[in-house]
Amino acid sequence: MLDTLTTAVSYSQDIKHSRFIAHAAPIEEAGQALAFLQQVAVPDATHNCWAYRLGNEYRSSDDGEPAGTAGRPILAAIDGQGFDRVVVVVIRWYGGIKLGAGGLVRAYGGTAAECLRNAPRSPLLQWTQLRIRAAFEDLGTLHAALAAHAALKGEEHFDADGVAMDVQLLADQVEALKTRLRDATRDRIRLSEVDA
Repeated sequence: MLDTLTTAVSYSQDIKHSRFIAHAAPIEEAGQALAFLQQVAVPDATHNCWAYRLGNEYRSSDDGEPAGTAGRPILAAIDGQGFDRVVVVVIRWYGGIKLGAGGLVRAYGGTAAECLRNAPRSPLLQWTQLRIRAAFEDLGTLHAALAAHAALKGEEHFDADGVAMDVQLLADQVEALKTRLRDATRDRIRLSEVDA
């Protein structure tokens, strides 16, 4: 399961006289990543390298460093620490000693990873909406199953045949709930996923 940050965090370190400062923040859309970059970037720094991950969408920038030595290692740090919906900006002030390609990869990736390693995390939970149709004789079984799978009940509509109910539950609980209800009621309860 992936996590996001609960708040913006920073981390700094010196590597061979170069100063590296990482700033990381949670994001909900790509525009927020670019706005965060504008907010924390330092114009007189040697480089303002960055990366973000937003589901399957990602971008990174080496900002003048040799290709693949800054942005991609920052993105690898985001992925390696199990984060999503996160932007990381690593700012470097050159200290006079060249680090080489391998040294840059370790410096940028390591600074980003260390920034994220101790950051406050929040799990990204994926929810699914279900519509359930059940007869009156199955209501007790239905309510017990919903409670056992921590489902959140929404609207309930009763008619002569029983109840139509909307529920929300964690995506990884859907199959277990379906199996439990099928087995307990001989497949009388109908479930369908509702598009959000």
